[in-house]
Amino acid sequence: QVQLVESGGGLVQAGGSLRLSCTASGRTSRTYAMGWFRQAPGKEREFVAGIGWIGIGGTYYADSVKGRFTISRDDAKNTLALQMNSLKPEDTAVYYCAATAPYYSGTISSMENFKVWGQGTQVTVSS
Repeated sequence: QVQLVESGGGLVQAGGSLRLSCTASGRTSRTYAMGWFRQAPGKEREFVAGIGWIGIGGTYYADSVKGRFTISRDDAKNTLALQMNSLKPEDTAVYYCAATAPYYSGTISSMENFKVWGQGTQVTVSS
């Protein structure tokens, strides 16, 4: 089973950018659909962005981040990235990297379809 570790969170002013990374170990990540979720204080965890495994591809975004965030993967390096631009205070949350079971081809935006989770990285956007 793959293990996931996020990095790249921090404090940024509104309008700024951050790039989150997620490194997978234990198994090659190319057979897993992967995604980013976030959880703000007092709120439920929500889908941010997802990307299909190498055999399917495709990228998916929550409406709240579409046009501002970009998800990408480098399977040669077993990494997943989330480039976040034009950040807003409402983007403040703990961001989690997650992976589905291998060869998953269903809905990527549903949290229950993700089987492996990282520990999370804090993103704080000041106004």
